[in-house]
Amino acid sequence: MPERSTEPPEAGLAEAEEVTTAVMAASRLLMAVSARALASIDDSLTLPQLRTLMVLAGHGPVKMALLAAALGVNPSNAMRMVERLEAVGLVDRRTNPDNRREVLLSLTDRGRDLVRRVAARRGAEVGALVARLGAQERAALVSALRSLTAVAGDLAVDPFEEVRRVGGLVDDPLGLSGPGVRRARAR
Repeated sequence: MPERSTEPPEAGLAEAEEVTTAVMAASRLLMAVSARALASIDDSLTLPQLRTLMVLAGHGPVKMALLAAALGVNPSNAMRMVERLEAVGLVDRRTNPDNRREVLLSLTDRGRDLVRRVAARRGAEVGALVARLGAQERAALVSALRSLTAVAGDLAVDPFEEVRRVGGLVDDPLGLSGPGVRRARAR
């Protein structure tokens, strides 16, 4: 049976508000870290464009509708984003060889390299911040973040998980995840 608090309800609300404020501040910090990392690599791209590239890096090749669903936007917005990213050589659109009416989206080599570099820069900055914390603070942060992720439940789930479950994700018909590609991505 869950423990009942002996604190007055107002104390719990004040604590929840303090935690919410702290989480929102941390969220803004992480967005700023992402923005700095992106600007240091390519200052012409936006954070939503980076998010699109990150989704494709983790789940490409995908259909346009699936990309839109993963991004939480309508397909026409996803299409405009893809057109911009394709125009600068970061995204590739190809006809699905198994269904010529479908278009599959994936990153170009340049797009994969950009994602890798931004992620490395972002990871280095977050790592430097975390290194400034004491051992107990780091342990508490890990515990708190894991707890937050756990209570988020479905909100924290990979947006493609449901698509995979119902068979909507394409099994790399363009051959973009073979051994040679994996080695190139690791570089």
